[in-house]
Amino acid sequence: MKNHFYCVLLFWISTFPVFAQAISYPYPMKYLSIRQEQKTIRMAYMDVAPAGKSTVGTAILFHGKNFSGTYWRDVINFLSKSGYRVIVPDQVGWGKSDYPDLHYSFHALAANNKQLLDSLKINKAIVIAHSMGGMLATRFTLLYPDRVSKLILENPIGLEDYRTFVPYSPIDSLYKGELAATYESYKKYQQSYYPEWKPAYEEWVRAQAAALTDPRFRQIAWVNALTYQMIYEQPVCYEFNRINVPTLLIIGQADRTIVGKARVPKALVNQHGQYPDLGKRTQKQIPGSQLLELPDVGHIPHVQAIDAFKKAVLGFLK
Repeated sequence: MKNHFYCVLLFWISTFPVFAQAISYPYPMKYLSIRQEQKTIRMAYMDVAPAGKSTVGTAILFHGKNFSGTYWRDVINFLSKSGYRVIVPDQVGWGKSDYPDLHYSFHALAANNKQLLDSLKINKAIVIAHSMGGMLATRFTLLYPDRVSKLILENPIGLEDYRTFVPYSPIDSLYKGELAATYESYKKYQQSYYPEWKPAYEEWVRAQAAALTDPRFRQIAWVNALTYQMIYEQPVCYEFNRINVPTLLIIGQADRTIVGKARVPKALVNQHGQYPDLGKRTQKQIPGSQLLELPDVGHIPHVQAIDAFKKAVLGFLK
């Protein structure tokens, strides 16, 4: 019995890091204090200097909902080597930032990022955004067009209004679903991001699943529910025609992401989340925008196809 106990303990210890081990950040974290809704909140970010002596510009990177600034690692690397200063925030409610109980909105998140740029005395930046970050970047650009020199949207969500075909779910139901999350459920969802799963993608599952063993898990789950509600209730797709900065859309053609897809009636699923069509439609809506279509690439081009992503980004910036 004693030997059996130690075997179980050793097995648990050996597997525990798979769930608990957060992916380390590639650069030191800094923090900005923000006052919002009578609360003082810490917003975490990386500030990476260009590798050379001169700076050709500044880029700020907005992450997606199931991620933090860590997965921009390779993008930070090539931008820095190309002479760009790179600012990589963890949005409030994600990563190493605080998880306050707030009314989450893209307007408030955009204001946080403006405050971050103000604190760093950055007047204008290139905005590069993925997934949910694309909705935030759209709102940021609409609110503060004079602060954006160029906009790059990588497989953004919100290219359609989810309220029109995804059944509504009350916040308590969303919270219950977040509390029931497991490593396996996170992995299953992330597997839908790629046409073909590879072991290298597992680290981003581990990064997300680190929340499962965080002492603040219930708080994180509540914020996850609130931010899902934000995505569902605050569409940006009706305002793309108001964007007036040079814009590049990078769209992996194998992406079929729908926020709340599990609740969509089967008869409607294939009518939505069709990124080849959504990319073309959005490109027509944004005046003067460019569209790069990446065949056989899913929801995260900068992870699945970093070379193609790098070529597209640097080509557009230069």
